[in-house]
Amino acid sequence: MRAVVQRVVDASVVVAGEPVGRIDRGLLVYLGVERGDARADREYIVGKVAGMRIFPDKAGRMNLALEELAVRPGERVGILAISQFTLHGDMRKGRRPSYNAAEDPEKAQREYEQAVADWRAAGFLVETGVFGAHMSVGYTNDGPVTIVLDSRRIL
Repeated sequence: MRAVVQRVVDASVVVAGEPVGRIDRGLLVYLGVERGDARADREYIVGKVAGMRIFPDKAGRMNLALEELAVRPGERVGILAISQFTLHGDMRKGRRPSYNAAEDPEKAQREYEQAVADWRAAGFLVETGVFGAHMSVGYTNDGPVTIVLDSRRIL
């Protein structure tokens, strides 16, 4: 499983002209499920995202996790999770990416939805796009800070 995680000051997703998810501040997570991913892959990614210390503390150092942020009244601080099979695109041959490593849509959707459920169970506000839909994602990257996680590259 792969995730591209961006620290954002705002993020939103629109499907067919309709807003479907929005956070004011937090993490934009693009999540791709790879063929053969298992529960351990999902748990690794969910745990890493939940615990990432990439927000600035009072000294300006990246030292705080999402759950440690001070939230102003009415502010939507959390995770915007977007399914993205193209994270498994392989460009080693030719000019068109191969997506053979991406999981079949049914299983990928189950894993994506379970990751969202896991973050919510941990107490995070989680907004989402629509699995398999054409989405327009807008955001302001804060920093910029972008981290790539891959459950198969943990050693």
